[in-house]
Amino acid sequence: MTTQQPVNDTISTEIQNGVGLICIDNPPVNACGQAVRAGLLEALDQLNNNDAVQVIALYAAGRTFVAGADIREFGKPPMEPGLPDVCDQLEASTKPLVSVLHGTTLGGGLEIALATHARVGITGLRVGLPEVLLGILPGAGGTQRTPRLTGIPAALDMILSGRQVPVEEALKLGLVDVISDATPRDAALAAGQDVIAGKLQIRRTGELSVTPDDAAIGAAKAKAKPLLFNPPRIIEAIAASTGPLAEGQALERKLFWDCLNSDQSAGLRHAFFAERAVAKVPEAREAPRPVDSMGVIGGGTMGSGIATSALLAGMEVTLIEVAQEALDRGVGTITKNLQGAVKRGKLAAEQLDPTLAKLTTSTDMQSLATVDLVVEAVFENMDVKKEIFTNLDRICKPGAVLASNTSYLDINEIAAVTNRPSDVLGLHFFSPAHVMRLLEIVVADKTAPDVVATGFALAKRMRKIGVRAGVCDGFIGNRILSHYLKVTTYMLMDGASPEQIDKALEGFGFAMGPFRVSDLAGIDIGWAERKRKAPMRPAAERYVPIADKIAEQGWFGRKTGQGYYVYGADGPYPNPAALEIVDQERAAAGVSPREFTDQEIVDRYMTAMISEAARVVEDGIALRPIDVDAVYLFGYGFPRFRGGPLHYADSIGAAELIKRIETYAKEDSHYWQVPDILRKMAADGSKFSDLNK
Repeated sequence: MTTQQPVNDTISTEIQNGVGLICIDNPPVNACGQAVRAGLLEALDQLNNNDAVQVIALYAAGRTFVAGADIREFGKPPMEPGLPDVCDQLEASTKPLVSVLHGTTLGGGLEIALATHARVGITGLRVGLPEVLLGILPGAGGTQRTPRLTGIPAALDMILSGRQVPVEEALKLGLVDVISDATPRDAALAAGQDVIAGKLQIRRTGELSVTPDDAAIGAAKAKAKPLLFNPPRIIEAIAASTGPLAEGQALERKLFWDCLNSDQSAGLRHAFFAERAVAKVPEAREAPRPVDSMGVIGGGTMGSGIATSALLAGMEVTLIEVAQEALDRGVGTITKNLQGAVKRGKLAAEQLDPTLAKLTTSTDMQSLATVDLVVEAVFENMDVKKEIFTNLDRICKPGAVLASNTSYLDINEIAAVTNRPSDVLGLHFFSPAHVMRLLEIVVADKTAPDVVATGFALAKRMRKIGVRAGVCDGFIGNRILSHYLKVTTYMLMDGASPEQIDKALEGFGFAMGPFRVSDLAGIDIGWAERKRKAPMRPAAERYVPIADKIAEQGWFGRKTGQGYYVYGADGPYPNPAALEIVDQERAAAGVSPREFTDQEIVDRYMTAMISEAARVVEDGIALRPIDVDAVYLFGYGFPRFRGGPLHYADSIGAAELIKRIETYAKEDSHYWQVPDILRKMAADGSKFSDLNK
């Protein structure tokens, strides 16, 4: 028996009864950085050359086996030894090598395990190869060893989806050989003894054969999204697993580097980092206020979604409505939402009733006297919101956080009706609130730093992406949206059709074009917003009334059966009556329609979006460009592989954007104006990415 002997700061070894143990200890998630990789090879060499060792068992300390690559190495030159070489040397171990997996064993961690000669999964383990989500593919043998254990169809499913596979399924697929309830170290010792006793089968994964499956490969190719770069290369790599391991690995590495060097991988990695970067705000150093109970005012779609999200986060929720009938509808919506969460695996079936039991309802706002945080989620009317906050100021306990879910309205004006403006902030959820991940945390002039920190803590608890926003009409997301949607109406008036605009932008990567989105959200929503802003509309602004004319007919989109499109058994298809309105408005404005190419549509749309996004950064409404990107990635369906509007802007370049804007300004100098920040970038060669550092 020996004690643990350190190999380096992350790897140690010990020997017990013929079993040589290798322990990975690189908190918090045992990422396979350079020290881990080098330490593994040194430990392997030591134990292979020790006569007291009959079998080697690899495990990890902490909450998980290796959870993937070290993100601190992303974008930097590779450091030796590389993970493919480490995996190959693990598989080539002269002594039997077994690994014990627990927690979330992902990416490079699973590739390490696949290279060992047997695998033990600890109860609760989840495994996966999520590289597809970063625009790359498993590059250390994952596309070659996985199908050798699971077969081609299962490997395609795992690697193309990036999903996490629970241990029970991993056992059925052959990814693990046995499930254990022991601790990782005890399981490693037991597995080593089982190998010595011949109870646990040892085999080198690379020596296993793969049965060709042309049908599965063909089906995967047919299903792959045509815009995405890496799925076809993943399929090509997996298809090569039927040949010798070395040949498949050589192709895998080539395809890995092709993917890593692609614009799409850069965009997806930017999106990955955006999710983490947005939490780094000045107020993060403050301790958040405790929030265990929440009040939600308004039981409509938004309020019910917010209440659902809070219940799923384990909070006590009090729902307030003006009438019992409205409360009953709200409870019905919340119940349906939670039942949906059970179907999606987000909530255990046995937790449905206990979760619902945390919901109380009332028509009396006095019921909010003891809650820690209140979210007002009524319709967008400043007078109504002011009345609510005046009452909350009187009712709520000292220190309670008072939040408005407003999409556009001035949080400073709302806070001013209270005697505690430091407790007030905006929490702009996105619909459906229990599904959408974005939460704009709107900081008013007098919002206390610990209240901001509380907003971010709430976002984390609700598993949402919190983004800090300043106060202006529409904050980050809707301010930009209000600007660039105008260019779609200009192109519509000038000759493009709703269908062409939608298809061009869907071809760029958006799941739905702007006119389909308008029909889905309700044309009446935008109509109401335009009427609210009408008194503030500058005289020089070009205004296109087509959407208003369609709304005046009572055609609000899907909910009324028609809008820009007709919905029904044969739909959706372009609405001929809406197109007649377009023709009438063109004639009334004296516009001779012209042709637009799809590329011109995309260029104008994206240039308009980038222009206003740049001004949002310039004005300090967003802390950094990456915050804008996060808002659009997680709240507005921006194509993830393009990284966000300002990441995409860097790929165009400031000089080209200025050239476009100045060209378009010959038609409309009021709308098309060059942001000062772009002129500065063009002058000094800087990029938006520089402002994220």
